[in-house]
Amino acid sequence: MCDIIAPPTSTTTTTTTTHHDVDAFEARLLHALNESGLMLLMSIGHRTGLYETLAGQPPMTSHELAERASLDERYVREWLGGMVVGGIVEIDPNTHRYWLPEAHATLLTDRGPFNLAVYSQFFGLLGAVEDDIVRCFREGGGVPYSRYPRFHEIMASDSAQTVLPALFDDILPMSPGLIARLESGIRVLDCACGRGRALLMMAERFPASRFTGYDLSQEAVAWGQAHATEAGLDNLRFEVRDLSDFDTTAEPEAFDLITTFDGIHDQAKPLNLLRGIRRSLAPNGVYIAQDIHASSHHHQDRDHPLGTLLYAVSVTHCMTVSLAQGGEGLGTMWGRERALEYFHKAGFSDVQVHQLEHDVQNDYFVCRP
Repeated sequence: MCDIIAPPTSTTTTTTTTHHDVDAFEARLLHALNESGLMLLMSIGHRTGLYETLAGQPPMTSHELAERASLDERYVREWLGGMVVGGIVEIDPNTHRYWLPEAHATLLTDRGPFNLAVYSQFFGLLGAVEDDIVRCFREGGGVPYSRYPRFHEIMASDSAQTVLPALFDDILPMSPGLIARLESGIRVLDCACGRGRALLMMAERFPASRFTGYDLSQEAVAWGQAHATEAGLDNLRFEVRDLSDFDTTAEPEAFDLITTFDGIHDQAKPLNLLRGIRRSLAPNGVYIAQDIHASSHHHQDRDHPLGTLLYAVSVTHCMTVSLAQGGEGLGTMWGRERALEYFHKAGFSDVQVHQLEHDVQNDYFVCRP
């Protein structure tokens, strides 16, 4: 799907590099190094509850903050140093008291609509497999899901801020009449469901409908089933299932609604899964797929607000976990053009693409036979 760009007609090109070019690029790289360090510190602040402890509170010393957060003071003090230098936390140099400005707390805690500190967790998680990724660059192959112990947890936090708040008011209504059908009672499947938080919400909201979740991860399925049982949702079940042969093992016309949330591009056999979804769909059924908003052409992703980050996630997770299964390795940034090609190959003749104003990261595809 990548564009083939013709080379220039001239056989020689001249590139002039100035000191200004070098200085500007050096400044950019130094900035990137500092911001990368900030992301690691931010992840620690999020996971230890330091931002939540600081938010809305008067200035406090490192000892007071450590005591309130039940953490070791020496580590807290050094972390605060990084936060001050990074422009996240303020300090009174006379009293050595620290505080988190309200504008920052809005974006780093649950006080605002989006907690951007959630995404800083990717850096530590994915950096931990760098040696494995370097080996794959040299030898091929991939890194298996088992090397990412917290990935489902982080992805659940991500979707909790993008997909879940929009599920009932924006995503399901993309298919006219679907809410009414769910209220009356239909059969619903979520493939590659992860922890199944969307299923949990739908099963509670629509008790007349029956819900099923498939995922390869035993840990994710166990989490979802435990929460379904705890909530008394007898209309929801989870199953550990490898979907790489879903094109032949899917039960025909078994579901009226099928969903995937960020679930296609890291599959071993994505087209097999999509063909299985088509096979499982009832004649009047609908398939709603959320996946990453991107182009299938690198040069068209230059202006993507999260483009570089998403390519990093692809190299260090989504692409490689597919290759680890002997799969296709589509990658996070497979793009809208390739997605549409795959949906049509799977047998969907009517595919509509939607975007949500609050969500720059995702496309939503509404597919019908």
